[in-house]
Amino acid sequence: QVQLVESGGGLVQAGGSLRLSCAASGRTFSMYAMGWFRQAPGKERQFVAAISWSGGSTYYADSVKGRFTISRDNAKNTVYLQMNSLKPEDTAVYYCAQSKRSIGPRAEPNDYGYWGQGTQVTVSS
Repeated sequence: QVQLVESGGGLVQAGGSLRLSCAASGRTFSMYAMGWFRQAPGKERQFVAAISWSGGSTYYADSVKGRFTISRDNAKNTVYLQMNSLKPEDTAVYYCAQSKRSIGPRAEPNDYGYWGQGTQVTVSS
């Protein structure tokens, strides 16, 4: 059974930084692409960033490009999201997800078969 557990969310002032972590278990972590999504109140779930199985390829939403960095440590079965220069509009619940089958980064939620419970990120102005 696949489990994804996010941590690292919290309250931060605009311009600040947070690092989210997502620990995975249940499948061979290094075989699958991973992604981060977010959902603000009253809005649809939105793609943030994705990383290939090896970490050699990444993909970002335009809204976070240059501010967020996704990375992974396959030895620790963990994917990270480093968030810098945070803005109030980044406020949302952040979810990590594991690809159903793909090894390359994907932006569509339907490409992901497993989701964490989410961690709240709140950016105050």
